[in-house]
Amino acid sequence: RNGTLTEYATMHTGHTGMEKFGYFDKLNGLDHMPQWEKEPCSSIEASEGSFFPPREVTNSDVVYIYDKDLCRSLPLVYRHPVEKDGIGADLYTLAEDAYGPPNENNSCYDHPDYKKYQGLQNISPCQYGAPVYISNPHFFQSDPQLLDAVEGLKPEKDIHQTFFKIQPKLGVPLEGQVRVQLNLLVEESSNVMATKHFRNFVFPIMWLEEGVSELTPPIRRWIYLATVFAPTALPIVSYGAILTGTFALIYVFVRAYKNFVFTSDPATEFLEMGRRSIRRGSSMIINGQHRILIQRDSYILLNNNNVNGLHNNNLHNQEQHHHRNKDQSLLSEDDSPA
Repeated sequence: RNGTLTEYATMHTGHTGMEKFGYFDKLNGLDHMPQWEKEPCSSIEASEGSFFPPREVTNSDVVYIYDKDLCRSLPLVYRHPVEKDGIGADLYTLAEDAYGPPNENNSCYDHPDYKKYQGLQNISPCQYGAPVYISNPHFFQSDPQLLDAVEGLKPEKDIHQTFFKIQPKLGVPLEGQVRVQLNLLVEESSNVMATKHFRNFVFPIMWLEEGVSELTPPIRRWIYLATVFAPTALPIVSYGAILTGTFALIYVFVRAYKNFVFTSDPATEFLEMGRRSIRRGSSMIINGQHRILIQRDSYILLNNNNVNGLHNNNLHNQEQHHHRNKDQSLLSEDDSPA
C-alpha cells in the first residue's frame, strides 16, 4: 500500500461473501505459490495481516496469514475472547501442528533428503536451495530432540508463541506478532576437513518477531465507536424514539377523548367552536377596515421648454380669464336699470 513492496496483489473485498474477506485472490498475477508443487502448500488463500474474515459472520475458528519470507500461509486457531484497550477481540494462536508432522497437510513441504521433525519445516525452495528450516522460537512446541541437541534455549509461551487479537465484527487485528526461528541443518561431511567431525543436528541461527503492538489513536477510536459505542447507543436511541412516539400518541388520544367524549353536549361544543371561528373572522374584517392607506407624492422633473410652455399657458389663461370678467361686467351694466 505504501509502495515499499514490489508485489502486485488482488484481494477479496467481501462483495461476494465474507469467507475470504481480506484474502489474496492473486499474487503477482498467480493464484498459487510457485515454490511448492502441491496443495495446500501452494495456496495463497491467506491474509497479508490487515484484514481477516470476521468470525461473527463466518463462524470459522481458523484464519490464515501469509508470510512472504516463509513462502507459505500460517494457520491461526481461535482460542478464547479477550479485550484490548476496551475493545472486545478474539485471541488466535498458531496451530500446534503448523510445522512438520503429524499434520499430513505439511507433507508437501518435506524434502526427501531431510529428516522430518515435529515443529520443523523445510523452506529451502525459498532460500535458493539452502538447507534452511523454520520453527517456533527456542523450538517451542517442537520435537524434544531438537531442544536437547543444543544448549541455552528455554521455550516460553508468552514470548515465543505467534498470536493475533482480531476484532470479531470487523475482522481487524488489534494486536499481533508473528514469531519464527530460522535454523540451519548441519550434517557431517567426511570429505571436508573442517566439518569432518560435525554431528548431524539442527542449528538455531536466530529468531525474529514482526507485527503490531498498538494501533494508532485515530484507528483505535473509530474501531471503538463502531464496535463498542454504536451497539450501546443505537438501542437507547431506538427505544427512546419509540417511547417518545408512544407517549405523544397517548397524549393526543387522551386530549381528543376528553374533548369529544366527556363533553356534556357534543352539539353545544360544535356550536361553540363555530361561534369562535365566526368571532375570529369578524375581528379580522373589522381590523381590515381601519387600515391606513399611505400615499406618496410624485414629482416630475421639467426641462426649460416645458417650463416656458407652462408659463405661456398660464399667461394665456390669465388673459382669457381677464377678458371674460370684463365682458361679464359690461353685460351687467347694460342690464342694470337706467
